[in-house]
Amino acid sequence: MAAPIVRRALMYVPSSSKRMLEKSKAMTVDTIAYDLEDSVAPAQKAEARHNLRDILSQARPRSIREMCVRINSVDTGLALDDLTEILKGEHLDAIMLPKCQSAADLHFVTDVIRHILPDRHPADPAQAKGGSKPPISIIALIESAKAIQNLPEICRASPYLSGLVFAAEDFALDMSLTRTPALTEFLYARSAIATAARAAELPSIIDLVCTAYKGEQGLKTLEQECLNGKGMGFNGKQCIHPSQIDVCHRSFSPGEKEVEWAVRVVVADEKAERAGRGAWTLDGKMIDKPVVGKCLAVLERAKICEVDTDAVRDRWKDQEPE
Repeated sequence: MAAPIVRRALMYVPSSSKRMLEKSKAMTVDTIAYDLEDSVAPAQKAEARHNLRDILSQARPRSIREMCVRINSVDTGLALDDLTEILKGEHLDAIMLPKCQSAADLHFVTDVIRHILPDRHPADPAQAKGGSKPPISIIALIESAKAIQNLPEICRASPYLSGLVFAAEDFALDMSLTRTPALTEFLYARSAIATAARAAELPSIIDLVCTAYKGEQGLKTLEQECLNGKGMGFNGKQCIHPSQIDVCHRSFSPGEKEVEWAVRVVVADEKAERAGRGAWTLDGKMIDKPVVGKCLAVLERAKICEVDTDAVRDRWKDQEPE
């Protein structure tokens, strides 16, 4: 079966630059998003598609978990040419769909994938048996008021859909908003995206780009934004510079203390359950089923992020419920 999806950092790379494409192979990142949209001038679209065919035909570096392409939006009339070309790439894992306004946009992309790569459909019998290649994923960019209003139908529109991304700058343009450091102007939209994605059980909810990245203060701002987004339910962030990747990976992975607490709760709960105790305490805090459920989710994500939870569990194997 395909490995669980983790997109703590999604790094954009312009596909019009062969030099940047080659440099990207040395990055260590969850998801590389090669861009055919905003970073590519109209006259360079065809060349950029050709560049991507070359990159996607080469073996994926071990330091990159997922290779994704951001195509042009359906309403531009360029999406079909983008998809026809990049879906020939042997190592393509995901397609990012910008300006996803409604279910119709996802239906278009879904139909093209089914036609060109029918064997990489999530419901294909070969996939259920652990096929040689995992299904193609779609990641939808939410960029407008209309998209926010259509979130429920967007989340149900395609079996390939595996995540939502909040595009703050385009949303601000659509709403005539001015971005502030506090990000309060985006609170409703971000909460709506995180809630809709969770309700649809999508594995990825990727937060807005942090435009500050230079120097110590820039990385501090980035970390604050990451932790703020994590607190709202996001589990990843878009990156526009390689210096942002490590901060995003660290921020959206369960921390050492978080994993330790989760292990202690889970170990003690196993013993409490055998003793017939529904609710109990640990370090003076009441522990009940929702708390245990959250801790189990933390440990599941920690394993996906390659944290050695077994070693932590071994250290706390004698933990007892209070």
